[in-house]
Amino acid sequence: MAEIPDNAISRGLKLASLPLGMAGRAASSVGKRVVGRATDEITAEFQAKTAEQIFSILGELKGGAMKMGQALSIFESALPEEIAAPYRATLTKLQDSAPPMPESTVNDAMANGLGANWREKFASFNMVPAAAASIGQVHRATWHDGREVAVKIQYPGAAKAIDADVKQATRVGKLVGLLAPGLDMQPLLDEIRDRIIDELDYIREAKVQRAFAAAFEDDPEFAIPHVVVSSPSIIVTEWLDGTPLSKIITDGTQEQRNRAGLLYERFLLSAPGRCGYLHSDPHPGNFRMTADGKLGVLDFGAVAHLPEGLPYSLGALLRVSLYGNAEDVLQGLRDEGFVLPGIDIDAEALHDYLAPFAMPAEPETFTFTRDWMREQFSRINDPRNPDFTIGLKINLPPSYMLIHRVWLGSIGVLCQIDCTIPARGEIERWVPGFVKV
Repeated sequence: MAEIPDNAISRGLKLASLPLGMAGRAASSVGKRVVGRATDEITAEFQAKTAEQIFSILGELKGGAMKMGQALSIFESALPEEIAAPYRATLTKLQDSAPPMPESTVNDAMANGLGANWREKFASFNMVPAAAASIGQVHRATWHDGREVAVKIQYPGAAKAIDADVKQATRVGKLVGLLAPGLDMQPLLDEIRDRIIDELDYIREAKVQRAFAAAFEDDPEFAIPHVVVSSPSIIVTEWLDGTPLSKIITDGTQEQRNRAGLLYERFLLSAPGRCGYLHSDPHPGNFRMTADGKLGVLDFGAVAHLPEGLPYSLGALLRVSLYGNAEDVLQGLRDEGFVLPGIDIDAEALHDYLAPFAMPAEPETFTFTRDWMREQFSRINDPRNPDFTIGLKINLPPSYMLIHRVWLGSIGVLCQIDCTIPARGEIERWVPGFVKV
């Protein structure tokens, strides 16, 4: 495939084929049950084929569709195990890979981004991509001065494709509903749709990565690659070796899991105060553990600019939810726009609804597990549970959208890692307002 498909009709049909394909396979499964095939065998076949279709179509479309798929892979820890198991490998794969561009397209993109003599800037360049992201793919190369570098190339047609995805986003919303009935992902998908436009600007991304690299220069715990050169469609950065976080999730020892989880939490919470930006794409594909025990961080296209650091109100709300009375919690949420004027909501019920999400900040250490995550999502997304109606009354102010994405998404990743970490201490250290002064 030479580039991202940019025809709105073509992309719309492919996105539509996901829920339609599921429905068709479900109907086929019913027929197979009639003729006597075992239910477990049919279910396994149905889920495996659906998972393969998700990866194939979202990976082929790339752009906004691929990004939405990556969001799904973060939240697989909230799905019931009987649903999550067959999807986990496929969705994790989606975090780190996608069908590659042909060599001719790579050559054209490099010439457009770095000039017709682009090869002269490199001692060597591997035409086989080392990794793929939602709107670009990464090649390993050697810069002319001998440095090992990563070359991120934006897929041709990315802008047009994303425009098509915006118009078809509701189709993916339906897909989410099929995977996890009751889990309302639409606000997250809307936020991804809006922010992904920023990710097309590689000049902006390079500027942000330089800010992160400067803030974390020679840090004993974190490794941020420096930018070598950039253009609107190409970013060349130092190469960063390491074990992908997805590998720690599947094969890591408990000690490795705990170390990775601690550094992952520490980086996300500390960055706004250290460099004025919140890394807002918390999926595991953007993180790896280096040989010397550091957490390496990649991909700075999705960020929130927070020049004053995390808002004081975030820590204050978390503190009051742990130690304040129910009326204080409700008033604090009203003040920040989480409960809109005129919305009638029971303070005690609201406090009980939110309490479990503040739980990691209460004990000295907390163990994040998939079971705990599923319990919370089951509680708030079951229409038969009183908590379900409470959730429908809570607003998400636009200023908190990226913070919400990182906070909830990182909890999902920590639960995938299955780690025990001193979350409370990290919050006390890095989140303003949590410790009352």
